[in-house]
Amino acid sequence: MATEIRVPTLGESVTEATIGKWFKKAGEAVAADEPIVELETDKVTIEVPAPAAGVLSEIIAKDGETVGVGALLGSIGQGAGAKAAPAAAPAAPAKSEAPKSEAPKAAAAPAAPAPAAAPMAPAGTNGPAVAKLAAESGINPALLAGSGKDSRVTKGDMLAAIATSVAAPAPAASAPVTVRAPSVPADAVREERVKMTKLRQTIARRLKDAQNNAAMLTTFNDVDMSAVMSLRAQYKDVFEKKHGVKLGFMGFFSKAVIQALKDVPEVNAEIDGQDLVYKNYYNIGIAVGTDKGLVVPVVRDADTLSIAGIEKAIAGYGRKARDGKLGIEDLQGGTFTITNGGIYGSLMSTPILNAPQSGILGMHRIEERPVVVKGQIVARPMMYLALSYDHRIVDGKGAVTFLVRVKEALEDPTRLVLDL
Repeated sequence: MATEIRVPTLGESVTEATIGKWFKKAGEAVAADEPIVELETDKVTIEVPAPAAGVLSEIIAKDGETVGVGALLGSIGQGAGAKAAPAAAPAAPAKSEAPKSEAPKAAAAPAAPAPAAAPMAPAGTNGPAVAKLAAESGINPALLAGSGKDSRVTKGDMLAAIATSVAAPAPAASAPVTVRAPSVPADAVREERVKMTKLRQTIARRLKDAQNNAAMLTTFNDVDMSAVMSLRAQYKDVFEKKHGVKLGFMGFFSKAVIQALKDVPEVNAEIDGQDLVYKNYYNIGIAVGTDKGLVVPVVRDADTLSIAGIEKAIAGYGRKARDGKLGIEDLQGGTFTITNGGIYGSLMSTPILNAPQSGILGMHRIEERPVVVKGQIVARPMMYLALSYDHRIVDGKGAVTFLVRVKEALEDPTRLVLDL
């Protein structure tokens, strides 16, 4: 008897995922609890283990398909004889050029799971004309309400979507379909079309939502990093020896931010309908870049942690992000975000809010610049700071005060120790 492989529960508010890749091909042996398929959600990447040992007899959800919680992905059979259906299908739809017969051919396409068949559409049942129009227009047939047999998308459906530039989204689809003008043939052959991952789609949607829904404004200041750099240089070796983690700048910045949030609580608040929700806790999100996009793991109750505790938490999240092991719970509940573009060489930027939060602090690269100290022009290691904030909640005075408090704490780190 075959054992079903289904989409597991993905976490709070996550209802669907995209098939990233299958680690096994149909017909290959699998061991129990061996990772068999990778799912990409709008937050993290999840590996689904094999529920039983045997042979991967069937792959139902192909790479790139969107599936909901509990959806059937495939099945595992017993013994070496549980092979997938032969890939050599008698029909060869790719050679058919009769546009009027698209829907009948799509209806007659074999439903048996053949790994090499139908690499284009999610269900593997759309005709070649649909695939051609999808490639030319950028419209995903999976997002259209098909009028053909068994709700299959026809050539007419695609032409109608292109004509109106509006594609009907599938259930749970959150982003509208955008149709781009076709490239000239000489350019088109040099282009590569890659489907956006769920994470990238969510990043794009959330950033645009933040711009559309918040009255976002950015204020700037600069900070002399001499004191923090001197303290770090003096104690970094003994710090790492005692705590087993390197002493970076993020621990200092997190502590400085928490003190500023206590002085200007509206930056740690959010709008909920007609209400303002003030957070009497400090969950600091630390933006981390990965090869799949930006994620923001959250250091919960950071005000209760020492600088060493914060550095340990950040280092742990960094390892999990690089290994693709971040869980849903690691990314939820943040009240304020810090992002460090300086590690990539950024001199100044205007970070976008991490909705529904009301503030985000942008760090930048440290460079020696001439400044006036006690009437003398001296070279100091300076960093520009940028606070983007929701002007619906935070007034200009509060935003400037917040950034000044951060500056004061960093230029005199004793304040962090004495909670001043």
